[in-house]
Amino acid sequence: MDDKLHNEQAFSELEDTFADLMKAVDDVPEILQAGADEFIKDLKSLPSPRSNINTGGYTHMLDTFASRPEGDDILVGWGKYYGPILESGSKKMAARAHFRPTWRKNAEKYYKLMTNKIIGG
Repeated sequence: MDDKLHNEQAFSELEDTFADLMKAVDDVPEILQAGADEFIKDLKSLPSPRSNINTGGYTHMLDTFASRPEGDDILVGWGKYYGPILESGSKKMAARAHFRPTWRKNAEKYYKLMTNKIIGG
């Protein structure tokens, strides 16, 4: 194969790759949502702290994690008002963090999942 034909073929493949990436970039909320969903799944599977409260209508805080779109971002948070208090602590209570440690432990997994969605893997 001559160099000119080889270069044209390589350039054509590069154009196709960029077209695929640009299409994926249009799906940013979908890509971010995939990462957020995996993060929420990990948070909801944490083994502790679980209480023994079994009263009707009670939902454990770990079961309330959810996400919502905000502009071009996806926000993940607690469904109970005291989630940030547990995470950061207060003047009357030491922090019992679970949100940040789970993110730090698994961030590469979430980035890889989102990257794979971009490149179609």
